[in-house]
Amino acid sequence: MAALTLHHHSCLQASGHLSRRLYHSKFSSFTRNHLRDLSFRLSPADFSSFLLSTRSTAFAVRALSTVSVEESPEKKMVKGIRVYEHGGPEVLKWEDVEVGEPKEGEIRVKNKAIGLNFIDVYYRKGVYKPASMPFTPGMEAVGEVVAVGSGLTGRMIGDLVAYAGNPMGAYAEEQILPADKVVPIPSSIDPIVAASIMLKGMTAQFLLRRCFKVERGHTILVHAAAGGVGSLLCQWANALGATVIGTVSTNEKAAQAKEDGCHHVILYKNEDFVSRVNDITSGKGVNVVYDSVGRDTFKGSLACLKSRGYMVSFGQSSGSPDPIPLSDLAPKSLFLTRPSMMQYNETRDELLECAGEVFANVQSGILKARVNHKYPLSRVADAHADLENRITSGSVVLLP
Repeated sequence: MAALTLHHHSCLQASGHLSRRLYHSKFSSFTRNHLRDLSFRLSPADFSSFLLSTRSTAFAVRALSTVSVEESPEKKMVKGIRVYEHGGPEVLKWEDVEVGEPKEGEIRVKNKAIGLNFIDVYYRKGVYKPASMPFTPGMEAVGEVVAVGSGLTGRMIGDLVAYAGNPMGAYAEEQILPADKVVPIPSSIDPIVAASIMLKGMTAQFLLRRCFKVERGHTILVHAAAGGVGSLLCQWANALGATVIGTVSTNEKAAQAKEDGCHHVILYKNEDFVSRVNDITSGKGVNVVYDSVGRDTFKGSLACLKSRGYMVSFGQSSGSPDPIPLSDLAPKSLFLTRPSMMQYNETRDELLECAGEVFANVQSGILKARVNHKYPLSRVADAHADLENRITSGSVVLLP
């Protein structure tokens, strides 16, 4: 069907007083609409005439050739996840969601694989606040470009692209993305691998290469060393020549951490990690701590640092750390930062350089993506529960 808009002065010829009620066999009546503002649906074959009625008189009306006809855009529905209230994994609802057409500077992507990250849990629980409710979570995906907005160059239908960060909304079969937020995927990298390493790999890149630049001879402490980001931090830091100490919760995760380049692995449930770090470093401490755990490890992490050491708190899986007075940093002249990848990839050049280094390290073998768990997107609630309960290791990928 087409949408036909009638304008009283320019598009119709009629005589007599025009009524407020319109009758035609092809459409329902519209009460109390002035004709000049009336829009209705009509088959193109029926444009030639129709009837207008007053209380006592019917008029024949002929549409002029200048009547404009616009096709109403069809709403495209796909499956996705919606969150209507903050809470546990049960608030993740699998339902039909609308995806529009890309506007200027945008593309529509059909997702092939979606990365699961702890930041998704933070938004689900309300630790971080989404721009609006309801919302679709997810900040990492790889997919195929299926539509391109007007005037856009550099992206073509069929391109395989990845994105990580904003805008949120990856938990869907298709999504609209700004073209300048996606990066091309090298043909040698599998989409599932790319989805597992895009956000986590770029997080590792800015933490190791820009937030605190790890170099040969440094000693570092990585909490959750067998997790998605932790695994990559250990591999990359080892390749840079650092001595890597990692904390994990189980023997199985300890074995993985050693494979990933940890020189010393601490089972934090069985031993005090502060004492063990002190022993390993002969009381000197470490140059930097990468702490994604938060409340349970924060104060101990500060105690592990050497003079002028860097405390990099980039997550809070156990909850937000308790506040400390600034004077606590003074005895060892410590640095404390709470970084986010979004601020380290603010420009297109920064994004391309960051992603390029990640992909280059995957291709060279420096980084090995551990895709240890795959879930259907429809079962993302199970994936969230397993991630929060520390059942998972390495990367978790959702498949639409």
